[in-house]
Amino acid sequence: MNPLVVLGPTASGKSDVAMAYAAGHRGAEIVAVDAMQVYRGMDIGTAKPTAADRAAVPHHCLDLCSAAEDFTLAAFVRAAEGALAQIAARGGRAILVGGTGLYLRALTDPMEIPGQWPELRAELEARALREGPEALHGELAGLDPTAASRMEPGNLRRVVRALEVCRGSGRPFSSFGPGLGHYHATSFHQVGLLWERSVLAQRIEERVQRMVSAGLVGEVEALLRHPGGLSRTAAQALGYKEIVAHLGGECSLDEAVATVVLRTRQFAVRQERWFRRDPRIRWVHIEQDPVAEVLPVLEALP
Repeated sequence: MNPLVVLGPTASGKSDVAMAYAAGHRGAEIVAVDAMQVYRGMDIGTAKPTAADRAAVPHHCLDLCSAAEDFTLAAFVRAAEGALAQIAARGGRAILVGGTGLYLRALTDPMEIPGQWPELRAELEARALREGPEALHGELAGLDPTAASRMEPGNLRRVVRALEVCRGSGRPFSSFGPGLGHYHATSFHQVGLLWERSVLAQRIEERVQRMVSAGLVGEVEALLRHPGGLSRTAAQALGYKEIVAHLGGECSLDEAVATVVLRTRQFAVRQERWFRRDPRIRWVHIEQDPVAEVLPVLEALP
């Protein structure tokens, strides 16, 4: 059976939809497509599936590495493709739950993934501290204007990665992969959850407050105490970066939480824009209940 994809911005309810579908279909297994749920110990702030959910339905691509490690797209693709092959061999159906657009695209549209040049990356990060990310974005615009146009100048992680690849490989960063404007036929059935932005913004705020009440601060403290702490990549996770700043005395907890809410709302807009480019996705406009409104769409798929 062709894999199903349930996608959408953070707090859209896609995990609940996937669980509801899996609960009613023997052999259904969930593959998480989330760049931060791969880290062990990062549970509350990434809204990782609960122990009860994982006991009820097999889940894949969670807790793949320590939060002290830098996990890569290539490593995710290997893990996810392995999981998809295992599910197919058992005669099951994979349900991909996606919030990380690039990770999902690397599965639906296999792409050439560029290598890594750690020394060059360290040099670029040091430059960014001295000159600011906008200076690096300007350099990227000269080397690869297509890539530069697709990212915000202040998005240091993406700008550094693009420059690292341009200089390390000798090729434009945008030359890797199928390209945002190329969407070929795929065996994946993709269904997206779409909310009015004002409603989604409220859902995001409520979700962040629940995370704080559930012990997000304590989770971050435990991660920082762990040998190696948080890797460069893990430390950029929404909710974690801001709580680290609070624990370091840079802001109050209320200020940190307000920043998490703001940045998560901004991130949700970027997620939606990324996904809306793909004409193969069938969108469901959610009014109130994502499970009740999306489940019939999934049930109708072959």
